This record gives sequence, C-alpha cells and structure tokens, in this order.
Amino acid sequence: MKFSCDMPIDFTDEKVEFSSLEAITTMSRAVEAAGLDAIYVTDHPAPSSRWLAGGGHPTLDPFVALTAAAAATTTLQVQTHIVVLPYRNPFVTAKAAASLDHISGGRLILGIGTGYSKPEYAAVGVEFEDRGEIMTEALKVMQMAWSGEVVTYESPRFFARDTVIRPLPANKESIRVWAGGNAKPAIRRAVELCDGWCPFPAEGALLRTTRTDELSTYEQLQDMIDYAREHGEKVGRTKPLTICMGTLGYRQGKPGDPAYAQELIEAYSKNQEMGIDWATTGMAHPSLPEWLDNVQWFGEEVAAKVK
Repeated sequence: MKFSCDMPIDFTDEKVEFSSLEAITTMSRAVEAAGLDAIYVTDHPAPSSRWLAGGGHPTLDPFVALTAAAAATTTLQVQTHIVVLPYRNPFVTAKAAASLDHISGGRLILGIGTGYSKPEYAAVGVEFEDRGEIMTEALKVMQMAWSGEVVTYESPRFFARDTVIRPLPANKESIRVWAGGNAKPAIRRAVELCDGWCPFPAEGALLRTTRTDELSTYEQLQDMIDYAREHGEKVGRTKPLTICMGTLGYRQGKPGDPAYAQELIEAYSKNQEMGIDWATTGMAHPSLPEWLDNVQWFGEEVAAKVK
C-alpha cells in the first residue's frame, strides 16, 4: 500500500500559513521524511462564494503548487487529486502536465475528474451537462499530444493542425493518469483510457453535491471493483489497473491515539486486501506545526505498519 497525503492550502487574505512557498517546501519535505509516497492537491480555479461559505476551501493552481512540492523533494510523487479536465483546453493541460512531469523526473500522477460545480463550469465557459463527453475527448487529445508525434485533430470542440507539445513527459510511456468517479461511465473511462481509477466514499448530502453513485459500504466497493475487472476483460485490458481511495466508515479520531491508529491500520489493510494499491489521507491542521506532527505520527504509527 502506498500513501498520498493531502497538502492543506487553507488561507485567507490575512493568513498564508499554509500557502506560502516556505510552507509548501516544509510540508512536502515532511511528507517525504515520514515515508509517505506522494502529496496531492485539489482543483477549483473559479469557485463560487456560496461554495466557499458552505465549507469549500481556497486552492492554489495545482500545477503551481505541485511544482513547488517537486522542487523541494527528491523522491516524493506529486498528484493532482483531481484536476477537473473539462475546465481547460486539452493542449494547455497537456503542456502543463508534461512540463511538471519533465522537470520532476517523472513524478507526476495526473488525477482527473469531471467535477460537480455548475457555477464553476459557468465561470469558465464550459457546458456542465457535456462534462463526461468533454473529459473523455480531452483525455484522448492529451495522450496524442504526449506521444511526441505531430497532432492533427478536428472536432466540434477542439481543433489542431500541425501541433506539437514539448517538452515530452519524462516517461516515454506517457504520464500516469488516474480517473476519478464512482459511476459506471467513469469506471469504464478509467479502465479503457487510464492507468488508474480513484473511487471515493460518498453518501448522504455528498451524493447530491458531487452527483455520483453512492459508495458507503465494502459491498458497494466490491461491486465497483468487480465491474472494473469485468469491463477490463471485456475490452481486452492487459495492464493492471491501479486503484486509489481513502477508507470507508471510520471515525475521525485524534492523531496520537493508539486506538485510532489501529482503526486506520485495519481500514487501510482491508482496502489492501480488496486490491487497492494506493490510499489518500488527510491530516488535521489547526496549525502548521501541529500538521507536521500529525504527518510524522501517521507515517510512523499507521503507514509503516500497514506496509
């Protein structure tokens, strides 16, 4: 089991404790020193004030934040979890991703998803109802761009004639792409076009917010995994599908509590037994020093014991 840790970038106009270059450097090095495998950020380029007031969080541009994280570390992988792919032209995204992967020596994991915010879609000028089709087409265009070949492509959405993307990704086999989502179309997209799949726990109000399928029990998770495997066999997939997700049904405990550590070990171990390769995790962060302590605790008392 490998672990990817959330980079908390909470800030206001008056407070930049977590969002300065110095803080990102410190946090990234702490995650690497704790023995975790990756650090991740989310993507909200144009959120609504209502979303922020209702519990949403400000973000830095994911490629900017992860470039700073990669520059501060040597082995830590950097993950977008997730980039909302339909928000951006695929050639622009391909360029940003290839640039980050190139300068980091192949450490980028490009997590992608369709997103769920209608106001944000409106702000960036993209049709919300077409987001699934846009994402699939954009991903195919990006993979063409990363091939190193001249791209000629025309559709009602995207057009390219004699287009070349440089630099290329560090790995000649292209950038690792993990697609998020619980619904069957999202699972099929991940199986057919991506290296990995990122389901996420969702129930109650979160289902209405994210507009995805419920995932609150291990039985539901197993059904989704079985569907992914069956679809892989149907389409002739030969490469193993990386699966990355958090844990199901555990309480939010206090770092430092041995009982809480054991609960997490058991939860991640259960995921591992089901064939899940990567785990996402987030730490309580009332302050930067406390977050750093929590990362160290998690690495020593949870992650190392799951491995």
